[in-house]
Amino acid sequence: MNKIVLQLFAVGLCFAVGHALQCYQCFGFWNLCPSIKKTCDAGEQCYSGIGKAAKVLDIKRKGCLAVASCNQTTTVNYPENNPNSTVYTITRTCCSTDLCNAAAGLPGASGSLALATLTALFVAKVLV
Repeated sequence: MNKIVLQLFAVGLCFAVGHALQCYQCFGFWNLCPSIKKTCDAGEQCYSGIGKAAKVLDIKRKGCLAVASCNQTTTVNYPENNPNSTVYTITRTCCSTDLCNAAAGLPGASGSLALATLTALFVAKVLV
């Protein structure tokens, strides 16, 4: 009986501990976008954004974005309150697993929760 309770506790602990979403963050031009890892706040997802400035310069952005703003094309103005001063437009596409906004062809760490669950089960098995 104790063995079953301990295993259930290990699995429950794994899901009870909050898992903050990790994303890449960058601002760059063309395909140059040196990235750092960032932890998103609650209610945010990772995004990759591709845009154009002056209809010539390719803009690339990555980071965390509120879910309500995902999968939309927006216009960035400077100064912000002047709609006639468009700096660039950008389309942001969201995803919801760790480091999922990596460049194409680069692996992300989407299996971290599954790995934590398997580790918790293994530790529970060894302790019992």
